[in-house]
Amino acid sequence: MAAYRYKAIDRTGRPARGKLDAANEVDLELRLKKMGLDLIIARPVRSQGASISGGSIKRQDLITFCFDLEQVSRAGIPLIEGLRDLREGMENPRFREILTSVLEDIEGGKTLSQSLNAFPRVFNTVFVSLIRAGELSGTLTEVFENLGATLKWQDELVSQTRRLLVYPSLVFVVVTGVMVFLLLYLVPQVTQLLKTMGLELPIQTRILIWLSNFTAAWWPVLLVMPVITAVVITFMVRTRPRSRYLFDYAILHLPVTGEILQKIILARFANFFALMYRSGITILEAVKTSEDIVANRVIADGLRRAGQQINAGESMSEAFQNLGMFPPLVIRMLRVGETTGALDTALMNVTYFYNRDVRDSVDKALKLLEPTLTLVLGGMLALILFSVLTPVYDVIGKLKL
Repeated sequence: MAAYRYKAIDRTGRPARGKLDAANEVDLELRLKKMGLDLIIARPVRSQGASISGGSIKRQDLITFCFDLEQVSRAGIPLIEGLRDLREGMENPRFREILTSVLEDIEGGKTLSQSLNAFPRVFNTVFVSLIRAGELSGTLTEVFENLGATLKWQDELVSQTRRLLVYPSLVFVVVTGVMVFLLLYLVPQVTQLLKTMGLELPIQTRILIWLSNFTAAWWPVLLVMPVITAVVITFMVRTRPRSRYLFDYAILHLPVTGEILQKIILARFANFFALMYRSGITILEAVKTSEDIVANRVIADGLRRAGQQINAGESMSEAFQNLGMFPPLVIRMLRVGETTGALDTALMNVTYFYNRDVRDSVDKALKLLEPTLTLVLGGMLALILFSVLTPVYDVIGKLKL
């Protein structure tokens, strides 16, 4: 198929633009008709793979998708009719294109999970695996309900993480700007005044003057070096597995945020693991799939070792205990679930435990970070001002004498 860029209008006359694969312009027009669009103009473009396999699909779109299909399944509406209605009401044009392709695949005899699997950048492995398990077990309604709840929880998690990082970043940028201004503008002026008076300068003032001269002489290097360092680290992390492992290890051991980040990753793992297990996916398959979910090589390596131990005959609680990443309460809950045969309930308790723990940890970190950053960065500014003003006060004191 060729890729086409098109301009069309919907039934209300609003313009719509996008990119879509089609055999020819007639096929393109038919595909747009199914999406509720009338083609105005189209031009072929050079194809670079599947044109709708990725793109700006927001999490809110997936939440809407899960909620609507949950209601469709619960009401007993045929899946194809439900997908058509969902496509008509979908505001995101790229998602409408994806739903059109999914509908065509289902009409051609594929299952929903097989159709969604053609878009791995939108519907990840866990998403497709859960839907496949729901199709086999006849629990699609529960799967869509759980997926929707999980995506909403992820939204809250992202919001909490941003709250944790935004304030320190803003404070750091503001204080860095003020310090650079003082070093490049205020300190040189005071230094010139002190040199004309021939005063003996205290050690902190001499250090500050040296810092000011160094910053003035090397400011281009100081400005470019962080960017070069970030580019080099990003390149190494993306191209070298060992560098990625060391980077993931480092961010898990950062002060304050490292522990919280580890809890967030384990919370995501516990949530999806419980969801997969309740949908009928085996423990080994769930552990294997979770290695990609956690998005951290250190924890993924631990889960791989846990899967090997489970495969060798150890219980899940023993394997997770050997990792050293889970607190004793979580291990105890898993052991009780294995003993009583209610492992799915135990896993949901683990999910609740981590959800609450992450929420409390983020709130505590925010309360701790704000005064700590204010004190530390305020102290740095006070030290600069003290180093600058001490000789000035000495001069004023001598003038009074």
